[in-house]
Amino acid sequence: MKKTTFLLLLVCYPGIAPGQNYPYKPIRVVTAGVAGGSDFVARLLAPGLSGALGQQVVVENRGGAGGVIAAQTAAKATPDGYTLLLYSGSLYILPLLQEHVPYDAVRDFAPISLLSSAPNILVAHPSLPVKSVRDLLALAKARPGELNYGSGGMASAPHLAAELFKSMARVNIAHILYKGTGGVLTALVGGEVQLAFPSAGTVTPQIKAGKLRGLAVTSLQPSALAPGMPTVAASGLPGYESASVYALFAPAGTPAAVISRLHAETVRALSRPETKTLFLNAGVETVGGSPDELAATIKAEILKWGKVIREAGIRNG
Repeated sequence: MKKTTFLLLLVCYPGIAPGQNYPYKPIRVVTAGVAGGSDFVARLLAPGLSGALGQQVVVENRGGAGGVIAAQTAAKATPDGYTLLLYSGSLYILPLLQEHVPYDAVRDFAPISLLSSAPNILVAHPSLPVKSVRDLLALAKARPGELNYGSGGMASAPHLAAELFKSMARVNIAHILYKGTGGVLTALVGGEVQLAFPSAGTVTPQIKAGKLRGLAVTSLQPSALAPGMPTVAASGLPGYESASVYALFAPAGTPAAVISRLHAETVRALSRPETKTLFLNAGVETVGGSPDELAATIKAEILKWGKVIREAGIRNG
């Protein structure tokens, strides 16, 4: 259909909404750096979304500035549904860590759907005399400041998970910073550090091999990524929840009809058994959810992590 004919139809038949012919060209999904979590999730999702929408979905990496460039690129894009942003919780956590972030995580983006969640596992070196979260809480309260935990980066998911644990339990456990996840696991297995909150996908082999003791998973509900393992919340710290989440956004102002179509096809793609299997094998669980649910989740997460970051004095520039 020619453009002029389509415009005439809009005038003569006002019931035809601009989003009804969406999409008619390829869609780009902007993520942060290559091989990062959001890039990986985007590449898992893209084939299913391409098939559902009938257009190619291209993953475009915009690394640099700690992920700011990717978010800024999407925030400034034309709000027509042809530029989307797939991002982790860093989208709304980064503004809590540093000033002058060139976007507003709530104002500048239209939520489409929560995509996936990757919990952490609270693990201990076998020499530490604890076999449960309750044991750990008792030991930490009896020996304030004597226990330690490691993380592979300031404000990383494992770091924030540990600080949330300390805040809710009101315990003093020292933080030892390592360079990357590999450094933490090496130190933990070697007994240089006593505790850590690595992702389920990275630490499961060490737990199965008996090199580390898995105490609990950080998701609110039991996780398929840690079969049979209790949650922190059910093991002595009610309400505790921490996980790396990934979600899909459009620029603010994107037509509601386009958001609705993207949401429906995204949830449909996530619900396919083969997609669920792909995600689980990659160390993440599919979630789904409405745009309103994602918006509410983001606002709640900002309040929760803002409190933790302030209490722990965490800054990133």
